[in-house]
Amino acid sequence: MGEVASSFEYGLNAAAKEFDGVNKYLRITDIDDSSRVFKDDDLTSPDTDLSVASNYLLHDGEILFARTGASVGKSFIYRESDGLVYFAGFLIRAKIKPEYDPEFVFQNTLGVPYEKYIQITSQRSGQPGVNAQEYGEYTFLVPEYAEQKKIGGFLRQIDNLITLHQRE
Repeated sequence: MGEVASSFEYGLNAAAKEFDGVNKYLRITDIDDSSRVFKDDDLTSPDTDLSVASNYLLHDGEILFARTGASVGKSFIYRESDGLVYFAGFLIRAKIKPEYDPEFVFQNTLGVPYEKYIQITSQRSGQPGVNAQEYGEYTFLVPEYAEQKKIGGFLRQIDNLITLHQRE
């Protein structure tokens, strides 16, 4: 993962407040466990001066990882359609390099090899956790960019179909 990401960054350490109508705050609990989408049923905003928090704003294709607790390993890919979103402190953001397809990278966090890596890596004497360096050490095979786009797009379509059928 460290080769496909230009950086790993920890989130904003701020409390959540009532949603201000514009600025969304993404916490671990706001990511749906099965579909990995941003749940918009209980939106909040960060309770901090946002004029100095722009480095915590998400951009299209950035991937978030839960770093501690029962949700460790949970991942999320930000899409522009999610709106103006800041990410919280128990999340780690991976900025994907332009020569890699973010959707392909994200899809690699939804399978059994990733789950096994998280299970082994997160074992601690207390609360489970995986830090940015450990996320960077996760390995997976990466084909050429054109093939990444095809695989990532195909798997996203399948995810969308599954979500649609679950709603029915």
